[in-house]
Amino acid sequence: MRALFGIVSLLIVLAIVGVLAKKQLSAQSSALPTANPATTPQQQSQQVQDQFKKSLEGALQQSRPMPDDGK
Repeated sequence: MRALFGIVSLLIVLAIVGVLAKKQLSAQSSALPTANPATTPQQQSQQVQDQFKKSLEGALQQSRPMPDDGK
């Protein structure tokens, strides 16, 4: 009975991880810029670099909440 419960639990966890991985991968593919057939690989690389820089700068501009010192 314990073995059956363990196997069922592992299958449930595997299903949850699979669903989360699928969502993560679909979010990444939609975040990539659409490639224009006329653009060169160098231009596509530059677009990806610019997008990364913009997202990094945006993340750095966000302020972090200050922890409350309850001492």
